[in-house]
Amino acid sequence: MVSKKLAIEVLNEALATGADYAEIFYEDSHGYSLSIENGKVETSTSQVANGVGLRLLKDNQCVYGYTNDLSKKGLVSLAQSLRSSFKGERKITVEKLDMIRAKNRNPVVNSYDNVSREEKIALVREGISAIEELKDPRIVRYIGSFVNSHRFVAIFNSKGKWFKRDSEFGRLAYVTVVANQNGFETGFEGPGCQQDISYFRTVKKPREVALKAAKTALLMLDAKECPSGKMPVVIGNGWGGVLFHESCGHPLEASAVSRGLSCFSGKEGDMIASPIVSAVDDSTIPNAWGSIDIDDEGNLGEKRLLIKNGKLVNFMIDDFNGRRMNREGNGSCRRQNYKYCPTSRMSNTYICNGKNTPEEIIAATKLGLYAVGFNGGSVDPTTGEFNFGCSEAYIIRDGKIAEPVKGATLIGHGNEILKKIDMVGNDLALAEGMCGAASGSIRTCVGQPTLRVSEITVGGRGGELK
Repeated sequence: MVSKKLAIEVLNEALATGADYAEIFYEDSHGYSLSIENGKVETSTSQVANGVGLRLLKDNQCVYGYTNDLSKKGLVSLAQSLRSSFKGERKITVEKLDMIRAKNRNPVVNSYDNVSREEKIALVREGISAIEELKDPRIVRYIGSFVNSHRFVAIFNSKGKWFKRDSEFGRLAYVTVVANQNGFETGFEGPGCQQDISYFRTVKKPREVALKAAKTALLMLDAKECPSGKMPVVIGNGWGGVLFHESCGHPLEASAVSRGLSCFSGKEGDMIASPIVSAVDDSTIPNAWGSIDIDDEGNLGEKRLLIKNGKLVNFMIDDFNGRRMNREGNGSCRRQNYKYCPTSRMSNTYICNGKNTPEEIIAATKLGLYAVGFNGGSVDPTTGEFNFGCSEAYIIRDGKIAEPVKGATLIGHGNEILKKIDMVGNDLALAEGMCGAASGSIRTCVGQPTLRVSEITVGGRGGELK
């Protein structure tokens, strides 16, 4: 741990040449990961990270460096190296550091540190056994994995404040690969939480998680190719929110907005979505996978209403990019670890509940696509243009879910899709994932209720939809 006395000395060293802000980010984290492939333990490893990141700002300039030499000499040397980027007179002197406390919304009652390696392996094997009991020759590969991490963070800054955060999280995941003469398909399920291991015994049980991954892959293996063309698309709740996360969430981050590189730059106050659409990024949901009590530059986590009844009302803002926007950070600054310079990122991002039931949405769709899961895609935040592959999808015929189809790709622009949402369900659910961007890979939740887009271009090799 870096002492307050040392932190003050390092901050003042860093500020000597005119930087108008300095920040020390200390991290001490450790974790464990294991994987079991085709019944055999392939990996069982522990990880440790201990170091400091130092960030200096001057107007709209930023310099960043890191070290795991936590001695006074090592930290002062880092500060002196970074401050050489600026040439000027001292503007700020740090005299003292006052601690800012935040409510702990994500307590873990029984630390993963107290759970044995054998118990974690046994947990994963429960799901592996469920897959093996299917005795389906089409299953050619199956992997179960578990990761947990315990992360302590302390932040000291030139505003005379310091903060600390202690968090733990775990994630259980299964991948199933199936194959036959038609090709191969992959199924994946990976629930995570900021709760102790009992979550995986009572809420997301290994057998249920593993079987869902396997059965989805088997179902899609024998599915027909998806037809193509423009059609109504009903997007399932939970993981369906990844479409909004990628095509609209990233363009609402200040890292893109502040530089005019987002399709939503300059559109605050404009109607960017259907009037029945509201959207939120909320880092205050207790024990949720993407929640944070204090962000990675020391601002308290918030519930940020981004879109209200179709109108763009806010962005996800960090302090640095907020300078270009004349706005203060709103608890949206995150990073993978001390080696990454932080920036604006999502936490738990979702479209809010509407008035329709999922059954009403399906029944109101005469002919279209029902997209339940996604397996990746690409997005250009400047234009909002996206393409996403569906890992699980079905044709809707006469208001009923009909045959499964594979190879479906959704193609469009996020800012256009938002305006074409014409029905929103009342079954909001969140799903856990990892999001990669400039400040590394971080935990995020995506989410939405079941909703319908009146028209999306669907790519597929199954000909015209009939």
